[in-house]
Amino acid sequence: MVVRPSVWKVLSLCIAVGACAPMVQNKENMLAAAGFTLLPASTPQRQASLASLPPHKFVHRTRNGKVVYIYADPTICDCLYVGDQAAYGRYRQNVFQKNLADERLMTAEMNENFDWGVWGPELFY
Repeated sequence: MVVRPSVWKVLSLCIAVGACAPMVQNKENMLAAAGFTLLPASTPQRQASLASLPPHKFVHRTRNGKVVYIYADPTICDCLYVGDQAAYGRYRQNVFQKNLADERLMTAEMNENFDWGVWGPELFY
């Protein structure tokens, strides 16, 4: 049986090394672009509330009869990002578009260096 390290251990190591910080920062830039509002954890009560949420994960809650999406960031900004369903939908669409663009770039880079000549001329589509 393969023992998998705790997600928290991996996340902590990644943050400590600094490799994940750019990815988290990019995610937060995308949250802001999608319409999420940054709320700093500037009081002891807000700090306690922030600590009660899973870090760098979305949770949804109902407030005043509406669904609200919350993203807690205790490491980069020490804040919450809060958005409605429309902001969450825009964020998901932006992530999809970014992933698609990244995949196209990777494919283009891979094809740029591939030697098709060894496969013969009959493979021209």
